[in-house]
Amino acid sequence: MSRLDNEPLINRPVATADIAPPSAVVEEATAGAPQVRIGRFQIPTASLRAYTMLFALVLIWLFFQWATIDERHPYGLFLGAVNFSKLLQQMAVTGVLATGMLMVIVAGQIDLSVGAVVGLAGGVAAMTQGYGLVPSLGAAILIGLLIGAVQGSLVAYANIPAFIVTLGGLLAWRGVILGLTKGATIPVELPVFKSLGRDFVAPVIGIALGVVAIAAIAWLSIRRNQARRRHNLAAAGAGVTALRIILPALLIIGFVLLMNSQGGVPVPVIVLLAVAIVGAFLTQRTTFGRYLYAIGGNPDAARLSGIGLRKHILAAFCVMGVVAGIASLLHTARVGSATPDAGNLMELDAIAACVIGGTSLMGGRGTVFGAVVGALIMASLDNGMSLLDVESYIQNIVKGAVLVAAVGFDMLGRRRG
Repeated sequence: MSRLDNEPLINRPVATADIAPPSAVVEEATAGAPQVRIGRFQIPTASLRAYTMLFALVLIWLFFQWATIDERHPYGLFLGAVNFSKLLQQMAVTGVLATGMLMVIVAGQIDLSVGAVVGLAGGVAAMTQGYGLVPSLGAAILIGLLIGAVQGSLVAYANIPAFIVTLGGLLAWRGVILGLTKGATIPVELPVFKSLGRDFVAPVIGIALGVVAIAAIAWLSIRRNQARRRHNLAAAGAGVTALRIILPALLIIGFVLLMNSQGGVPVPVIVLLAVAIVGAFLTQRTTFGRYLYAIGGNPDAARLSGIGLRKHILAAFCVMGVVAGIASLLHTARVGSATPDAGNLMELDAIAACVIGGTSLMGGRGTVFGAVVGALIMASLDNGMSLLDVESYIQNIVKGAVLVAAVGFDMLGRRRG
């Protein structure tokens, strides 16, 4: 019996891209950088999407800053140092989860269990506080890694669709933590554990980290130009290189000064930045990351090219598990206790952040930067509407509309690309 043209190969894990016509998948994976024509200009679709996200974020911030002007806050409350610090702490957990979720989605898979994993790992961390700080924190990350390995193995080697595996995990891990805690709330008692979600680094440390970040940006920009010249490729001129260094440097300086004005940079934000940097390095600078994009863009072509689909998909789920363990520590520390329903619906927030940030649910496209910006947009909407006392049902409607609009823009960019 011959295989139907639109039937996925059975000797590889099922990918999300299988729901699209093979011709569409091949076209997406093999096409050059798509561009959008605006007047006389041809703009890369990826760049246009990034600029649009940042422009939308700035508009959201300006609107809420204007909407929160009152007698006590003549210049607005939203972008004030105290509220902006709270906003960043709120989005830290979602941003960390979105970084891991990006790798899973880019590989053409999905993980619906991360919210339950956050609840389970955070509960285990709280229950093991009696053994000390390191065993408590390590237990959460180990639980996440083991769950990621189990679910990744079922997807990669048993060919069970990731949607089904992780949907089952959502139910199973929620049941496990409910059984372990007997429905009770477990308070966080270790001071250092609590500080992960609530404290700030000293202003001097914030300044030092800012200097290191600016130096790293300058070094990477110069090194990139040198590498391109070494391979006889066009490199950015001195003016463009200076702008690539100066503009991020000004943003970093402004951010550090703003945070230092209210006590320092929050610890959860530093954890988020560390996770995002590692995630960006893995996806953009390693063969592992490039293979994930290849697998998500066209799994059959990736397999025929000699890429080990199964081990890379397993690795992506393991990374997601570790990231979920880190997020569980931030969430549990910030709340100050572990509860059986912790992490409820966090998987949807992480997926929404990725999609709003330009990640394709078909796989093969997305960036850590976009996922983090998407998380920041979601958190900004939550925070701003809460400041304005908007009804909760309206908040859900607005966030749903933003998500649909983001996907609609993505599809429009594909058609015009």
